[in-house]
Amino acid sequence: MPVEKLTAQFCQLAYCEPGRKRTDYYDTEIKGFVLECYPSGSKSFILRFQNAYGKQRQMKLAVYGDAPVDQIRKKALRLRSEAVLGSDPAAKKAEKRAVIRYADLADQHLDYARSYQRSSANVERIMRLHLKPRWGKLRLDEITQPAIARWLAEKAEEGLAPATVEKVRVTLNRSFELALRWNLPGVTRNPVKGIPRKPINNARDRYVSAAEAKRLLAACDASLNPQLKHIVPLLLYTGARVSELLHAQWRHIDLDKRSWLIPTSKTGKARHVPLSQPAIAILKAVPRFKDCPYVVPNPETKQPFVTIKRAWQTAQKEAALPDLRIHDLRHSAASFMINAGIDLFAVGKVLGHADHKSTMRYSHLANDTLLAAVEAGAKKMKGSPALR
Repeated sequence: MPVEKLTAQFCQLAYCEPGRKRTDYYDTEIKGFVLECYPSGSKSFILRFQNAYGKQRQMKLAVYGDAPVDQIRKKALRLRSEAVLGSDPAAKKAEKRAVIRYADLADQHLDYARSYQRSSANVERIMRLHLKPRWGKLRLDEITQPAIARWLAEKAEEGLAPATVEKVRVTLNRSFELALRWNLPGVTRNPVKGIPRKPINNARDRYVSAAEAKRLLAACDASLNPQLKHIVPLLLYTGARVSELLHAQWRHIDLDKRSWLIPTSKTGKARHVPLSQPAIAILKAVPRFKDCPYVVPNPETKQPFVTIKRAWQTAQKEAALPDLRIHDLRHSAASFMINAGIDLFAVGKVLGHADHKSTMRYSHLANDTLLAAVEAGAKKMKGSPALR
């Protein structure tokens, strides 16, 4: 076992002894500091030590020529001191190398989302378009809160919709919450947590009037899509989401009890939608197809429509309602109920809102109804003989 002070001059001249697979040269001053020489001519600096449990460990410090020898000696001395004091430099290095890149975490996150979400398309899209291009190559412990905050601000300045920026923030936050739950190396805290969420007001106040609804239904009757004349009025009468109606099955509709069971909704919970007499009349008029379980399927494929966008846009144009979205029919159903004097709680139950805050967006409509009530009361009171 050759013993020498591993100076720059000695290391330059050191070689593997003939007939050996490797020759180790131990430093005379730093215990465990070794220069390994191989027949190929390559040389590496190694530190060998015992950890706090008395187990022999070693770690590679550098390849000869990658850094000045005096700097490598200083590193060896520092790590040797840490080992003597009970630390394990090799374990720290292994843990550091075990930290995965965000792209790997994103893939794990997406796999997990697919295991319980009905559709993980939104998560996949956010990761593919936004998160992976920016953070994919970085290791998890390299992603900091200030960097994330600046990036989100830049996204907003670039014109990305506030709701989309929020989806990006929520998805990245979810990634790190999962990393903490899974105890992934390098993640001791969630760097997204603490970044303030900017208020978003993307609620629309577009409701169809009775006259507009009449024009729209007439346009749907003339549509080349024979199911549109059933789909649109059912949306108005039930307040259901488009996807819920397009995937509705006859086995979930009880015409006698006037009830429609939606087994899975956006909130993840089943709900019953009461059916009005006009809705019942439409359902009775809807054509049924042999061996087809769906209420309003594509007549050609007997499967749910992938989209009714083209038919909707044509009807929208014919009815002269260019700013009306099909989702606004759900809002319109709520407005008709509220203007008929139905309270917000009942409307929220019909629409399947999990949070009362979602229903409160219609509170101004309820106020209009209440105002009409007090006006009517005042008018009646004013006409009373006792107040003349």
